[in-house]
Amino acid sequence: MRILLTGSSGLIGSELVPFLRAREHSVTRLVRRPAQAGGEEIAWDPAEGKLDPAALEGFDAAIHLAGENLAGRRWTAAFKARILESRAKGTRLLAETLAGLAHAPQVLVSASAVGYYGDRGDETLNEASPSGSGFLAEVGRAWEAATEPAARKGIRVVNLRIGFVLSAAAGGLARMLRPFKMGLGGRIGSGRQYMSWIALDDLLGIALHAITQEALRGPVNATAPHPVTNQEFTRTLGRLLGRPTIFPLPAFAARLALGEMANELLLASQRVTPAKLLASGFAFRFPNLEPAIRHALGK
Repeated sequence: MRILLTGSSGLIGSELVPFLRAREHSVTRLVRRPAQAGGEEIAWDPAEGKLDPAALEGFDAAIHLAGENLAGRRWTAAFKARILESRAKGTRLLAETLAGLAHAPQVLVSASAVGYYGDRGDETLNEASPSGSGFLAEVGRAWEAATEPAARKGIRVVNLRIGFVLSAAAGGLARMLRPFKMGLGGRIGSGRQYMSWIALDDLLGIALHAITQEALRGPVNATAPHPVTNQEFTRTLGRLLGRPTIFPLPAFAARLALGEMANELLLASQRVTPAKLLASGFAFRFPNLEPAIRHALGK
């Protein structure tokens, strides 16, 4: 297949490019800088609304991962606006451009996140569960709604609600490794909040599965089948690193250090299940946490 990809320099995209090419798919990257010669890059400027429709003709599928890093800095009002705009505006530009093509792709797989559900405690959530409250839930709703022009055109749209991605190279797990290796790790807050996680290798497979499985459309939870509490995650990581996990981060301290970000990224609870993926026959390589972390750490 000829696949168009945004967000190719991020945690997921940088691994997805070689993953797809190893399976003999052609990948062309949408980049926010001058495109390099060779035909494997197309320049766009989502902030300015610039994207050449002619360059997008004839792709079989599009995967959209681009968006501002949520943990890039403290959540000021200006940065929150930037987070929201980077997702909604860029997604709508891509969806509208694809919808206007003479030869549009058959499918658009667009990233979303489990933050869509808000803080839901012990409630078991699937794709039919309603959105919650909070900033990330607002972002998730706007992010997914921005794909509607493509869906109206008849393009099959899959909104991947991605969980906490396990990678030792970048992202949340990578940031946890240094304090945990120093023996300074511990639960966050009460530790009872659920973490809906996904092994990076499984996420790459899910992206390809979403392209090829015509029955998949709309929201799809890209999470492992067995979410765990923060306390269980902490204990598992400490055990695999051979380090104690006796230094909890109190909720008030997390809020003092990170403000609103702490409530939504660290203390919120989302017990998400991948109902649609399981029903579609997707086989997880890492359905359970310990083997997934072990693999991510190369152990």
